[in-house]
Amino acid sequence: MLHKNITLKGFYNQMINIDNFKKKLLQEKEHLLEDAESDKEIRAPQELDQTCVGRLSRMDAMQMQAMAQAAEERRKNRGFQIDKALKRIETDEYGYCIKCDEPISEKRLEFDPTIQVCVDCAQGKF
Repeated sequence: MLHKNITLKGFYNQMINIDNFKKKLLQEKEHLLEDAESDKEIRAPQELDQTCVGRLSRMDAMQMQAMAQAAEERRKNRGFQIDKALKRIETDEYGYCIKCDEPISEKRLEFDPTIQVCVDCAQGKF
């Protein structure tokens, strides 16, 4: 059933309270932006002047920088997922599986509001 009646989608979206999910998504996006700003200095290139700092201190700084860069990459990926979910809300597609077009359970969306597939499709049953 790939093409559902829009009124049915609207009815389901009212049942799962889209506004709460949109609010959660926007809050998470704001937290990601705050975290990115606070890590900006750590992600910056580290000075490797051996006269300023010892070898272990430099290694520690480089390790911190690498971890901050990896965290930034995860934030970017999550931000992309959030943007896709917000776009699906705007187009009235939120809450429906992108593979089978069936409703995604509210509990699954509460666990991860960016989820795009139902349990059956995630398990490869369809």
